[in-house]
Amino acid sequence: MRFIVSSQNLLRGLQAISGVLNSSNTLPILDDFLVELAGNSLRITASDLETTMTVVLDVNMAEDEGFIAIPAKILIELLKTYGDTPLTFTINENFVIEIAADGAKFHITGHNAEEFPRVPELEETSGFTLTSEVLLSAINKTIFATGSDDLRPAMSGVNCDLSPDSIIFVATDAHKLVKYKRTDASADTTVSFIIPKKPLNQLKNILIANDTPIAISYNQKNARFKFNNIDLFCRLIEGRYPNYEAVIPTDNPNTLIVDRLSFITTLKRGSFFANKSTNQIRLTISGQELFVDAEDIDFAHESRQRLSCNYSGEDMEIGFNSRFLIEMLVNLSTENVRLELSAPNRAGILRPVEGENKAEDILMLVMPVMLNS
Repeated sequence: MRFIVSSQNLLRGLQAISGVLNSSNTLPILDDFLVELAGNSLRITASDLETTMTVVLDVNMAEDEGFIAIPAKILIELLKTYGDTPLTFTINENFVIEIAADGAKFHITGHNAEEFPRVPELEETSGFTLTSEVLLSAINKTIFATGSDDLRPAMSGVNCDLSPDSIIFVATDAHKLVKYKRTDASADTTVSFIIPKKPLNQLKNILIANDTPIAISYNQKNARFKFNNIDLFCRLIEGRYPNYEAVIPTDNPNTLIVDRLSFITTLKRGSFFANKSTNQIRLTISGQELFVDAEDIDFAHESRQRLSCNYSGEDMEIGFNSRFLIEMLVNLSTENVRLELSAPNRAGILRPVEGENKAEDILMLVMPVMLNS
């Protein structure tokens, strides 16, 4: 088996899928890329058994089709040292890979590709299509709110609710929740499934916000994302997602509108003075003024800051985890945000004030923390 390929094209392809690789694997073969040559196409696969990613590249020359498993780390490190250089790969029957370029030769010992796990075949699938921009926006707006509790695996992924009218993405860790809805995307049937965080992070790292169509197919156990020269398979999270609609308060008569960037800066400053284990800040809203207070009793640190705001409702004091509020605010993009409140012991709802897209609806929920008297 022999082929010539551009070092830069190969490196870009490998970097697109290398995030699937784990630092420690139960199967040594999973430290490798599966490389398959067929015609003038080079198909390269990375897998951790739960997530499998494949990229297809064109080669400049090909002889003798075949396949081999090549150690991933040394190959990527070698490619990083080259500019756009043609590399000649020659693989013999003893799994020895010779890489030749610019008068230099390198030898890597590969492995039998038969040992590499096969790419799963999805049967009895349904499917729909999203643009890259919609999928990337949905991932960016939700993935930060996923949980990491092994006892509640369903909450460690993003829940997708599909219907003929809309697509809803939801993430929660029980302290914060994000519901992201698009009415300009839909599916033929009504169904829900939970996508793990790792494949979504992979997509987040390689997607570009444009009109590229992403073909998404799924069955009860797996999902597949296909676009350009990339194919991603992932195993879905089993289990039932929490009833998120039940925890979203619907009657929130107290409404605060504030400049988003000023609010972020104020919260960041306040967090320096807050208790490092609770990150608690106190919001005191009176008239058209918002006071942001923080205190760390152990070190006798405290701060008070004032922000102008537009407030409608009764005067209120409520506590939040500053880190959660900051995470939500930085994942919105509008100039002003609206914080909807009902009572100091009930969740606050954060929404953008000026929607950039009428087909997009974003709701972020944050649970309050009990204030010290």
